[in-house]
Amino acid sequence: MITGIEHTALVSTDPKPLAAWYRDTLGFVYCYESDSTVMVKAQNGYILEITSGEGSAAPHTLKTPGIRHIAISVGDFDAAYAQLKAKGVSFVAEPLEVKGNRVVFFTDPEWNFLHLLSRPTPL
Repeated sequence: MITGIEHTALVSTDPKPLAAWYRDTLGFVYCYESDSTVMVKAQNGYILEITSGEGSAAPHTLKTPGIRHIAISVGDFDAAYAQLKAKGVSFVAEPLEVKGNRVVFFTDPEWNFLHLLSRPTPL
């Protein structure tokens, strides 16, 4: 029986620097590394596999087919947003509040979208 999703994989032009960005910017920790792949883990146990690919990364939109974004949950939205701003994170727009949920989209160095999210009531 399926018990959940363990990890998501991103294809990267250079996995090690991208994994370091997730470590330094979002506080993920390394949990596996090889010549072509680095896996980093969030505090809640979610794993992101970053593996080497072919070609170059290119900007896309929130409507481009494929994975739209990775949602990053936070307890204190304002503090997390301020920390990311101080680290020079590239935000797509200003934060929004939708039905009590606070959200803001941003990108990693290879233009993968992430979504900072605070929900007062879990789904």
